[in-house]
Amino acid sequence: ESDALQEKKAADSKPITVELPDGRKVAGKAWLTTPYQLACDISQGLADNAVISRVNGELWDLDRPLEQDCSLEILRFDNEDYNKFKCRILNEKVTTPTTTVYRCGPLIDLCRGPHVRHTGKIKAMKIYKNSSTYWEGRSDMETLQRIYGISFPDSKMLKEWERFQEEAKNRDHRKIGKDQELFFFHDLSPGSCFFMPRGAYIYNTLTEFIRDEYWRRGFQEVASPNIYNSKLWETSGHWQHYSENMFSFPVEDDIFALKPMNCPGHCLMFSHRPRSWRELPLRLADFGVLHRNELSGTLTGLTRVRRFQQDDAHIFCTMDQIESEMKGCLDFLRCVYDVFGFSFQLHLSTRPEKYLGDIAVWNQAEKQLENSLNEFGEPWKLNPGDGAFYGPKIDIKIKDAIGRYHQCATIQLDFQLPIRFNLTFDGDDKARPVIIHRAILGSVERMIAILTENYLCKQFTEAGFMADADLDSSCLLNKKIRNAQLAQYNFILVVGEKEKMTNGVNVRTRDNKVHGELSVAEVLARLTLLKQSRCRNAEEEF
Repeated sequence: ESDALQEKKAADSKPITVELPDGRKVAGKAWLTTPYQLACDISQGLADNAVISRVNGELWDLDRPLEQDCSLEILRFDNEDYNKFKCRILNEKVTTPTTTVYRCGPLIDLCRGPHVRHTGKIKAMKIYKNSSTYWEGRSDMETLQRIYGISFPDSKMLKEWERFQEEAKNRDHRKIGKDQELFFFHDLSPGSCFFMPRGAYIYNTLTEFIRDEYWRRGFQEVASPNIYNSKLWETSGHWQHYSENMFSFPVEDDIFALKPMNCPGHCLMFSHRPRSWRELPLRLADFGVLHRNELSGTLTGLTRVRRFQQDDAHIFCTMDQIESEMKGCLDFLRCVYDVFGFSFQLHLSTRPEKYLGDIAVWNQAEKQLENSLNEFGEPWKLNPGDGAFYGPKIDIKIKDAIGRYHQCATIQLDFQLPIRFNLTFDGDDKARPVIIHRAILGSVERMIAILTENYLCKQFTEAGFMADADLDSSCLLNKKIRNAQLAQYNFILVVGEKEKMTNGVNVRTRDNKVHGELSVAEVLARLTLLKQSRCRNAEEEF
């Protein structure tokens, strides 16, 4: 229809006058003459280097016919105002003497590449989403439109990708959180989650699970301040490298900041009195609230927030204790992830090119980490040179039900923070401890997002009890049962006149498996056993 309309207009074409930047005027025909044709008439070199044109002050495709008398400017790639964002990338991001641009037909673009040889390699393509964003994710910069697309060498691969995306969409924790009234976000506190009663129950169940393990594994839970003088962060080194990601504010004559991590505060706890070697390893755990000033354009549900809590712990130990403490951390990790049914990958990241400290200390620590991983018995991979500048680490990625990997846990050695805070303990002589930064869940918010999506809307009553009663007399029994199943309660207990007489309940699961009538005592006993065993398949095992 569009081509037919253009042909009709071309048939009625009339002469037009086109004014060039130097004041010259050339003749053309409406709906027939294109900017590219005029560029060829002026100079083949100009035509070859042309990227786009400007007609009457508006950007215009080179192959789009002119419609009326107009002014015309042919723009080359090096035109200053052709694309201010591309020019900004060249000026601000490209630090090498030269860079690379790519051409595909008439399109020239600044891309990192590499690219396929030609578009004939692409047999299936889909533009699936667009969104508004800010340049560099900063709200004080220009607003842009981001377009998401993907391509494949055959349509079968595209269909498989679409199936995966549909599955991920159905599991989106933001949708589940809204549907089940678990949590929500509000513009008046962006990046900070409001947990409703059901969501708070899940939150507290996770933290209590970790607390139970803390007692078994010799961790001591502490509570530390949320606000510190900036001098603390200068001592730790965070102020020099991380202050832009911190919420800071003046208080009287000083600058204070909300803590983005717990480790400097735990160093103060260690150093507030003399320590003996007999106290080591000292394992301090903290569920303190953390704040990080993430850019508004990067906030994403529970997976990227500004306010969060971690199952954060710091182990102060001697060099000789590293291996045994690492074994304990790995055993803790396996215990927690087994409960949730997660498989995981382990990576040992070793000394980078730019590092601080004695190379002999690094070698000794890396050897102990390697020994602990070998004894752990799970496969692991080596990431040479990928450690932090202050110590080697073990990276852990968990795999969810649809094959996605998430990094939650971290086990990181730190040789530098004890030096910065001048931490020592008494022994044969004054010695420095090593710090092990350790988290299993990582951010509790992020773990809730992963668990919610992994279990496809399932609540976590296998780790505790949460009961609601539907006493709406206007609602029929079958509808009440259906509502409970849609709300994904693990167990639905029906009480009628018969059950009232026998002090029993009729038990069924959210998957509509009917267990029949049981006494309240027996149901409580079975649920308690499931809770204590931390069974993740409670309905099947009931």
